[in-house]
Amino acid sequence: LLFPLIPPPWNLNTIYLFLYSQVLKAEYSPWKGEQQMYKLDIGWPKTPEYFTGQTFCVAVDSLHGLVYVGQRGNNVPKVLVFSEEGYFLHSWNDTVEMPHGIFVWNTAIGSSVWITDVGTGKYGHTVKQYSPLGKLMQVLGTPGNAGSSLIPLQFDQPAEIFVEETGEIYVVDGDGGMNNRLLKLSDDYKEIWLTGTNGSGIGQFRIPHSVTVDAFGRVWVADRDNKRIQVFDKVTGEWLGSWSGCFSEGGPYSVRFTADYKYLIVAQLNINRLAILAAPPVGSIGDCVMVHSVQLADETKPHLVDVDMRSGAVYVAEIGAQQVQKYVPL
Repeated sequence: LLFPLIPPPWNLNTIYLFLYSQVLKAEYSPWKGEQQMYKLDIGWPKTPEYFTGQTFCVAVDSLHGLVYVGQRGNNVPKVLVFSEEGYFLHSWNDTVEMPHGIFVWNTAIGSSVWITDVGTGKYGHTVKQYSPLGKLMQVLGTPGNAGSSLIPLQFDQPAEIFVEETGEIYVVDGDGGMNNRLLKLSDDYKEIWLTGTNGSGIGQFRIPHSVTVDAFGRVWVADRDNKRIQVFDKVTGEWLGSWSGCFSEGGPYSVRFTADYKYLIVAQLNINRLAILAAPPVGSIGDCVMVHSVQLADETKPHLVDVDMRSGAVYVAEIGAQQVQKYVPL
């Protein structure tokens, strides 16, 4: 079957060299799987010099074509705003100490930006809602005070937030603090359910680092230091399953679905990789199946990602490279 692919003469040496070359191609290709799914947009952003700190998080406003970037550092703007074409628009800094996660929530009457702040100063340990121009609108938690897992709205380094169209909120808390939990809040910030304690058992967490919701009523959590993704029913908080088979080399840092909900994009900071996993549509969670992966440069350290649900573009906030990169679907 190989002979049509191998140039003559057909002898053992020729066949060996051909097979060896194919092994090398497979081993050193940055793309795994049958075909390349994304390509790097080398022209985004137009003005990378505005990245002046460590870029920890990124959020896409698909409705208005905006990209929000959270960065850390002394005397740097904590939130940068770009157009989806890559032009820098503006920045803001007030009441943001150490941004960790960022999320854009659009409604019929406007949009807002949610930020989790893991700082230990007077603004930290909070989840905050801002206007698109940076006006503080809402604070969840007690600024400056690390909380107890016994009190729902008392956070200890909250890692990330996801807000549904209904206004219902999911928070993973925390990024290395005492709390290791997943919390669901109503649109008026009342507890609907709360799950999780520190540990490696079913429904327990060791640094729940990222959270997202699919189109089938399931909540997906990157359980970072347990090297797995856990899945819960969004209505009841019931545990539905977990994925661990794809993360032996590096725990999952970020979870986001593609625009068609067919794939889950997972950042693995420790091995500088984006894993693209097949998402189960309904029924059993099973175990993960890696369809493709994007191997990033050494020390890039992809931390959190977001997906433009209109164009399908993937934005990656990279701590090591101190930049955000954009990948566009092919």
